[in-house]
Amino acid sequence: MPLVRENATPLYRQIAMQLRQDIAEGLFERTGKLPSEAELRERFSVSRVTVRQALTVLVESGLVEQRKGKGTYLIGRDVRYELDTLRSFHESLCLQGFDARMRLLRFEIRTPPGPIGAILGHGGACLFLERLHLIGEEPIAVGRSFLPAQFADIPRAEADRTPTYVLFNRFFGQSLDRVHLTLGAQAADDELACLLKISDTTALLRMERVSFFTNNTPAECSVFFIRPERYRFTLNSHFVAE
Repeated sequence: MPLVRENATPLYRQIAMQLRQDIAEGLFERTGKLPSEAELRERFSVSRVTVRQALTVLVESGLVEQRKGKGTYLIGRDVRYELDTLRSFHESLCLQGFDARMRLLRFEIRTPPGPIGAILGHGGACLFLERLHLIGEEPIAVGRSFLPAQFADIPRAEADRTPTYVLFNRFFGQSLDRVHLTLGAQAADDELACLLKISDTTALLRMERVSFFTNNTPAECSVFFIRPERYRFTLNSHFVAE
């Protein structure tokens, strides 16, 4: 609907009403991000001040939030990870309709730290993968995984675009049977803060994952460092009466 410039209702309130309608109809990105201020100025042919007034109305109504340097996002568009489902981190983002991407940062043979070597059952060399997980261009998590050394035979390009669980089926021909997850929190160090574009004082969600083959052999050990805003872990449980 075009703006009615000769109207008792201020332009910024007309814009706010149209944006509310767009939100209700699900016209914006699946990530929950609204168009930029520049895009809104062009769409409505108004000044930056008018656009900001309109967005302020939506913020004050609790419908959106503005993130410094990131843009304006719908409130309530959470990223969820279902703890009771055997699913890769990347796949869980894709299935929620997000523009999920992975960027391979490290692909190298490395001896795992003692605790991880103990979990995997050996202290020998493993393939180490470090990936940056993004939604669109927004970094959301860093994943660090230790896999069997024979995975080093796969092309680096495959590791760049293929989730770990898919790699097991494609190159090992083995299926995973179960996973053990441990959740906690950890302050971001300088490296994580740089990768995730956050302050080095930010508390991150930490998810440790150990996956097992059907013969109960550990398949991989991963740690994910996750930006906590908009991220939720969910669990569905069924109780049996005794």
